[in-house]
Amino acid sequence: MEFKVIQECKSSKARLGEIKTPHGQFETPVFMPVGTQGAVKAVSSEDLVEMGIKILLANTYHLYLRPGCGTIEKCGGLHRFINWKGPILTDSGGFQVYSLAKLRTISDEGVTFQSHLDGSRHFIGPKEAMEIQQVLGSDIVMALDECAPYPADYEYVLKSVKLTSLWAKRCVEHKKDHHQALFGIVQGGMYSDLREMSAKDLTEFCFDGYALGGLSVGEDRDTRERVVSETRRFLPDDKPIYLMGVGKPEDLVRAVSLGVDMFDCVLPTRNARNGTLFTHRGQLVIKNACHTEDDRPIDEKCGCYTCSHYSRAYLRHLFMAKELLAYRLNTIHNLYYYNQLMDDIRCAIREGRLADFRNNFFRLQQEKD
Repeated sequence: MEFKVIQECKSSKARLGEIKTPHGQFETPVFMPVGTQGAVKAVSSEDLVEMGIKILLANTYHLYLRPGCGTIEKCGGLHRFINWKGPILTDSGGFQVYSLAKLRTISDEGVTFQSHLDGSRHFIGPKEAMEIQQVLGSDIVMALDECAPYPADYEYVLKSVKLTSLWAKRCVEHKKDHHQALFGIVQGGMYSDLREMSAKDLTEFCFDGYALGGLSVGEDRDTRERVVSETRRFLPDDKPIYLMGVGKPEDLVRAVSLGVDMFDCVLPTRNARNGTLFTHRGQLVIKNACHTEDDRPIDEKCGCYTCSHYSRAYLRHLFMAKELLAYRLNTIHNLYYYNQLMDDIRCAIREGRLADFRNNFFRLQQEKD
């Protein structure tokens, strides 16, 4: 993987960058749709290409359990298995083991856990996490980390940071495929000194990129932005910075100004299935009765397939009737909105007007539909 900074913002820490991988290149800041089990819910790979999506995220934990690494390997790797020709980033599964496993036991060697699917017992350590991701063939792989719960006391988070550093070192040692980029994950909860400790530990290993983990787990926005800002100071400027699991459009705009390059979140696809749609003037709840006879598109400034062909009235009808088409059309719109938002941010950085873009973005969000 190659990363280069194309342009820096004069009014903030935002920067325009470019990442090259074996399966193509993309500009940053970038939002990665979540295809947890090898599929972005309700849409196809062809839909994503048409929207202009360049990179997807998939999850090691879920793909390891189902359909299994052996199946994916026999089918030619994850790219071929899901018919996606662009770059793929795979999360190591540390967060899923923490949040989904019925029972888990953590040791220096790794995690023994019970599957959330059938209760079967499994073990994943740094070596196993790297081997699984090598079989998947993703372009960017994540080191195994230990995600502390929120809230958590200082001593627990300290142990979590030390364990994450130990596992990070072993992931570096077990990395076999030199075509794959390896990112380390900074932990430390909401404690400034532990975030600093984790960041400094991980930079010793010269990862290809650095992620901020253990955020968007229940903390308030001000706390999250403080942690991102403080931690960012201890991470190298010549490597991409990835904020995991964030977030709302306004969170992305703010985090870009703090120097974040990459994002992922289930919010656009999950909200689409729940009937909440994003527009340049805030969120729109399609089931509301005011849309019953509304012949306008979701967002008159949107160029997505859904807005080009269907009215709010029809989309409300589909959603209220629980037609499957509602989920697809809503998801296409929300993902297009997120992708266009990042494109607009990159354009604003390139043209030196990010501050004006931010002010206009938040002004329009307050106006509402």
